[in-house]
Amino acid sequence: MIQVELHDGNSIDVMIRGEGPALLLPVNPIPMEGAQAEEMRKWGADPALGYTLIQALGAKYRVVAFDYEGHVLQAPKPDTLTPDNIASDFLSIADAAGLEHFAYYGYSWLALSGFQLAIRTERLAALVMGGFPPINGPYEQMLKVTEATHRMSVDAQNQNQNNPNPEKQTGEDIDWSNVEVSMNEKQTRQFATLYRHLRQFDDRQAQARLTCPRLCFAGSEDKIAYGEKWGNVLVDIASPLIHQEEELRQAGWDVRVLDGLDHTGAMQAKYVLPILMPWLDVNLSEQ
Repeated sequence: MIQVELHDGNSIDVMIRGEGPALLLPVNPIPMEGAQAEEMRKWGADPALGYTLIQALGAKYRVVAFDYEGHVLQAPKPDTLTPDNIASDFLSIADAAGLEHFAYYGYSWLALSGFQLAIRTERLAALVMGGFPPINGPYEQMLKVTEATHRMSVDAQNQNQNNPNPEKQTGEDIDWSNVEVSMNEKQTRQFATLYRHLRQFDDRQAQARLTCPRLCFAGSEDKIAYGEKWGNVLVDIASPLIHQEEELRQAGWDVRVLDGLDHTGAMQAKYVLPILMPWLDVNLSEQ
């Protein structure tokens, strides 16, 4: 375990496990326990997801694992969680681990963060995006969602009703019609900042800047309907992979659609590892 200083001066714990080709893995290496674990199970999430991925991948690869999502909730970066700074953070972690070239796997917003990393460095040996499409990504929809979430956190703070509990944000597939915002103003503002910086991002045009092998996957039922408080926004992750599959393949992507799975389902280790490990074996075999 090492500590790495990030762009805002805060440090993150990084676990290094295994030998072989290097893989950056933004997951929590320590299984959740107690009430937090029960809350995650309630929404279909796995409290030991990161640990399970590390155990399996560490048998073949040099896994560099770090809980970036947990870190930004504990040490919010309300004005600086930008694509440039995220990429800089990931490169700082790679530098501290002594990695010249490395693969990257991320899920959901950490998948799009990997995309942003890939167009900013030539050090990436392979890129895997789960739960976020590389073409026709829902950037506009996520901007609306994160800005609405930020407004609600400000209102709650002004009314002295906000009870920050970032752990509850780990379960992703939740009923957005009924859930209450539990993140505080700084926590929510940082995600609005990220999507504001991606407002003009053209993911089709960016394909020409990708040079490494790349894989994307999502569940066929990955469509998150946010309630009225969020402007009735539909974030459709699955459709671009289904309807633009040929375009994605022409752009150099391997594509997998996991039948019947939603956003939370498709991130589980029992579905991810059978896709991820054979693909990495082929694409990292010469490194």
